[in-house]
Amino acid sequence: MGRPRCYAQLLLGLLLLRLSWCLVVADDGGGAEEGGGVFPVVVSTWPFREAVRVAWEVVSPSGAGGSAVDAVVAGCSACEMLRCDGTVGPGGSPDENGETTLDALIMNGTTMEIGAVAAMRYVKDGIKAAKLVMDHTEHTLLVGEKATSFAISMGLAGPADLSSPESIEKWTIWRQNQCQPNFWKNVIPVGSCGPYHPIGVPSEESKGSVKHVLEQTQGGICQGLLEPNNLLEPMNSLKSVDRHNHDTISMAVIDKMGHVAVGTSTNGATFKIPGRVGDGPIPGSSAYADDEVVESMRRGMEPRDAAMDAILRIARKYPEFVGAVFAINKKGVHAGACNGWTFQYSVRNSSMQDVEVITVAP
Repeated sequence: MGRPRCYAQLLLGLLLLRLSWCLVVADDGGGAEEGGGVFPVVVSTWPFREAVRVAWEVVSPSGAGGSAVDAVVAGCSACEMLRCDGTVGPGGSPDENGETTLDALIMNGTTMEIGAVAAMRYVKDGIKAAKLVMDHTEHTLLVGEKATSFAISMGLAGPADLSSPESIEKWTIWRQNQCQPNFWKNVIPVGSCGPYHPIGVPSEESKGSVKHVLEQTQGGICQGLLEPNNLLEPMNSLKSVDRHNHDTISMAVIDKMGHVAVGTSTNGATFKIPGRVGDGPIPGSSAYADDEVVESMRRGMEPRDAAMDAILRIARKYPEFVGAVFAINKKGVHAGACNGWTFQYSVRNSSMQDVEVITVAP
């Protein structure tokens, strides 16, 4: 299906939360599952039990009785430290240069404040950096090395190497396999690590033309840009996307006051092109929280029906997409729906003795 199909697959871990009410989208078909209410409540994509336990300790009436925002930060931070599935926090999902970078977002459904970082290098605390953006700037999203500088200036530890022996080994094996699979298309040469150029454009001619323009307009500013080590490398499109090479933690919390917060944290797609930013740190694409409204449930839909409706809307346009959603209303009733695979999400509320994992089949 080309680009639309690829985009739909890459919704993995998508969290779309509009809460008095919250709807969490995590890229998965067809099936739905529903559970009963009571809040405070913590819900997270996947069987990330420890992250949910940590969030619950913050928000639980018998524990700290803290806010939804603080619980989201604590839960997502725990997942970052645990490197959940290798797709959250440092040490996983190397890009095509072997580097790990972080994306994260947090939103307060009461104040409508948002903070996010994307493609952040050298700082291990993605969700804490996102909260600093929300708390201390009028901006929504900071990216790349400037996000790194901001996070360190605000007191987070760094700079630090976000790679791990496991991520470097994974990247080395991928390089030995001629950088296959990958996220490139319509480039040549095919089946190698480059350098590459668009089909139909001679490599040296294209390079020479660009170099001439840069020299004339930018002088030494772009010196080194066209050196071989800085050229993007050619690849064929990545054929296999799953929770272990492209995912996120998406967490929603309703605290004892009924206030809602949502958050996401991820190290992105494995072997992504450097600079790529997915849905994780994008408000309204990965996460959205509102104490007052959510589209389908505001119109009277129960969480199960709202989750199914969200999945079916996508599936009608992209029948082969792989994705999932979970939804929670203000009563704490939760439900999930999925397309293309079996999806799981984790829940903890006052009626439970521990975290429960809900399985949703297509």
